[in-house]
Amino acid sequence: MVSKRLILVFACCLVLFCPAKAQNITNQKSSLVNVLKDLERTHNMSFSYADTNIQGIYLNVPEQNLNPTELISYLETETQLVFENISALAFAIRPRLFSDITKTQYLDEVILTNYLTPGISLQADGTAHVNLNTFGILPGLIEPDVLQAIQALPGITSAEERISNVTIRGGTHDQNLILWDGVKMYQSGHFFGLISAFNPALISEVVVSKNGSSAQFGDGVSGIINMKSAKNISNKPEAGFGVNMLAANAYALIPVSKKIGLQVSGRRSLTDAFETPTYKQYFQRIFQDSDLTNPTETVITNKERFHFYDLSGKLQYAISGNDKLELGFVTIVNFLDYEELASVNQQQTASNSKLNQNSFALQGSYTKNWHDKLKTHIQASFSQYNLYAKQLELTNSQSLIQENTVADGSFKAHLIYNVAPQLNYEGGYQYSEIGISNLEDVSTPIFRRYIKEVLRTHGFYNEFSYKSLTGNTRARFGFRVNYIEKFSGFYFEPRISFNQIIATDFRLELLGELKSQTTSQIIDLQNDFLGIEKKRWILANNKDIPVITSGQLSAGLHFNKHKWLISLEGYIKHVDGITTRSQGFQNQFQYTNAIGRYFISGLDVLVSKTHQNLHTWLGYSYSKNDYTFPQLNNGEPFPNNLDIRHQLNLSGTYSLNNFQLALGVNWHTGKPAVAINTVATQSTNILTYTAPNTYRLPDYWRTDFSVTYDFDLFKTSKAHVGASVWNIFNTSNTINAYYIQDNNGQVIQVKNNALNITPNVTFGVRF
Repeated sequence: MVSKRLILVFACCLVLFCPAKAQNITNQKSSLVNVLKDLERTHNMSFSYADTNIQGIYLNVPEQNLNPTELISYLETETQLVFENISALAFAIRPRLFSDITKTQYLDEVILTNYLTPGISLQADGTAHVNLNTFGILPGLIEPDVLQAIQALPGITSAEERISNVTIRGGTHDQNLILWDGVKMYQSGHFFGLISAFNPALISEVVVSKNGSSAQFGDGVSGIINMKSAKNISNKPEAGFGVNMLAANAYALIPVSKKIGLQVSGRRSLTDAFETPTYKQYFQRIFQDSDLTNPTETVITNKERFHFYDLSGKLQYAISGNDKLELGFVTIVNFLDYEELASVNQQQTASNSKLNQNSFALQGSYTKNWHDKLKTHIQASFSQYNLYAKQLELTNSQSLIQENTVADGSFKAHLIYNVAPQLNYEGGYQYSEIGISNLEDVSTPIFRRYIKEVLRTHGFYNEFSYKSLTGNTRARFGFRVNYIEKFSGFYFEPRISFNQIIATDFRLELLGELKSQTTSQIIDLQNDFLGIEKKRWILANNKDIPVITSGQLSAGLHFNKHKWLISLEGYIKHVDGITTRSQGFQNQFQYTNAIGRYFISGLDVLVSKTHQNLHTWLGYSYSKNDYTFPQLNNGEPFPNNLDIRHQLNLSGTYSLNNFQLALGVNWHTGKPAVAINTVATQSTNILTYTAPNTYRLPDYWRTDFSVTYDFDLFKTSKAHVGASVWNIFNTSNTINAYYIQDNNGQVIQVKNNALNITPNVTFGVRF
C-alpha cells in the first residue's frame, strides 16, 4: 500500500514540476476585435456588436483548448461586457447594465482564472469565486457539489469528510456563514452531512471569503460561503435531468415572457428504493457509532427507510430597465425511519424510531437603479430549520422526543453609490430576529423541558471601494456596527481588503476583519438525536453562552507568470467566547460547561502549473490551533480538537475536447485525541485521563479519481457521463477515537472510520 502511494506521489510531482514547453496563452495583449475574429475562424462562432462598445479593449488571448461556454465566461470576465446568446454559437455583445457593473467594476475583478480547475477564480478582494456553469473537474467529484468543491481551496477542509463539518482555518462549521441568495441557512448537508444540500443546477456562483469580508455581512466569525442563483432571465427555455448512485435531479429555466423568468429544480434520493454500493458505504460511514448500529438489546430484525430531497425555485420580474423584483424559495429534507424487532427479557418487542431534519427558506428582493450612479437593493427573508427525533428504548420502555427549531427573519436595505470614477460607496441597514427553541420530552420517568430564546439585532454598515487609474492598487475599507437589543450591547467590526501589484507578476494582499455572531451549535449528549445529528443550535445569552467574537489578519504574496502560480498566505486568528459544549469533547471535559477561546496561526501555500491540457497543483497548509479555557488544564493552552497541523493536496486534471479526468492525493496529520491513564483507571474502575489532546490519531491518506465525458445526444441536447472512485486504495482512516466502559467495567476504545473505497457514476442530459 505504501509503495503505491509513493509511486503515485512521485508521478504527480514529475507532472507538476516538468519543464515548461510552448504555452497556449501569451502575456502580450490583443485587441478584442482581433480575438473575436480568431474565435470566429477557429471555433465557428459569430459575434454581433457596435464598434464603439468594443473599441479600446485589450486582453490576453484565451487558451486554445477552452470550449465555447468557457470562452464566453472568460470574455465576459475580462471585458466586463455581456455576451447574449442568440443561437448555439452566435452572440450579441452589449455593455453591462448599471445594475451589473456598479458593484463589480472595482473589487470583483479577476486576478487569477482557472484557479485549480476551470470555473474557480481569485478576485482582487481576496475572495474565491466558483462558477458552476463553467466548473471543470476535481478528484473524486463528477458533479459540482458546492461544499465539496470549496474544500480544494487551501485552508478549507473537513477532517471527518462531512459537509456539515467544513472548517475554514480551524473554525467549527457553525462559525461559517452559509448564504443562499442572501438567506442564512442552518442546514448544509444531505445524508446527514455527507453531500451538499444545495442543488447545483440553479446555483450560478459561489463566493468564498476566508478573511477581509464585506461589511454588509454580519455573522460567520470563521468564513462566508455565499451561494447565488443566476441573475439574468433566460432568453430561451432550458431543461435537464440527471441521475447518480444516490439521487435523481431535474431543473428547468423558463422564460415566461421577455420580462418574467422562472427557475425550478428538484432532487430526490434513490436510497429507499435501491441499495447501491455508494449508498452502502455512505450508510456505514454516517450511522456507525449511532443507536442504529449500537443497540442496547438483542436485535432480531431491523429495517431502515431513509430518503432525502430538495426543491428550489426563483421568479424574476424585470419591471422595467431599472426595476427588478425577485422571489425565491428552497426546501431541504432528510428523513430516517428505523424499525426494530428485539429480544428483551426473552420476549420479542417491536420499536420504531424516527429522525427528521428539514429546512425552508424564502426571500423576496427589489432592486432599483435611480440613475447612472445610484442603486438600491431591498430584501426580506425568512429561514427555518427543524431537527426532530423520536427514540424508543426497549429495555426500559422509555420514549424520548427531542426537537431543535430555528426561525430567522431578516430585512436588509442596501445602497450603492458611484462617488467618483475610482471610488464606490456602499452602505445599509440589516435587521434580524432569531428565535431558537429546544425540546426534550421523556416518558419514563415523566420529564419535559422546553426552552426558547429570541434575539433581535440591528446592523449598520458603511464601506468604500477604491481602484487606482492604473489598476495596480485596489482597496476596500468597511465598518459595521451590530446592536443587540436584549444585551443593550454594541459590537464594532472594521473590515479591510488591500491589493497591490508590487512588481511585474507579483501581487501583495492584506486582509483583516473583526466579527461577531450570536448563534452556535452544541452537543449536550453524544447519543442525542439517535447519535446521528448530535448538534443543536442555541442562542447567546451573555451568561454561560457568550456572543462569539473574532479578529483575523492575513498577508499574502502571489506570483503568476507563464502559467505558473505560486501563492503564499500567512494568517493569525483569535476567536473568543466559545464553550466546551460547542467543541465536541469526548473526554474529561465532555460534561463540563466552560467558556474559552482559541488562537490559530498558519500558512497556506499553493503551487500550480498548467501545461497545454494538463493542470497540476500542490497545496499545503500549516496551522497551530490551541484552546485556552481558564477553568480547564490549569488555564494552560492545549491543542484544539480541530488542530490539523499539516495538510497536503497533490492533484492533477487533464482535459481533451469533451473528455476530463482528475487524480488527487490528500494527506493530513491526525486530529488530537485523548489518552487514558491505564493504571489509575484499573485501580479506581473509573476512566482517568491524561492531559487533554496529548497524542494524535494516525495520519490520514486518501486518493481519489474521477472522469467525465460530454457529448451531443441529439441536435438540441447534450449528455454528460462520469465516474469517480473515492479512496481508490481503500485506505483505512481513523477520524475519531474515544474511550468508554462497558457493563462489566472493561475499558474499550471506540474508533470512527472514514469512507472506504466508494464508487459513483452519473448520467445527465441538457436540452
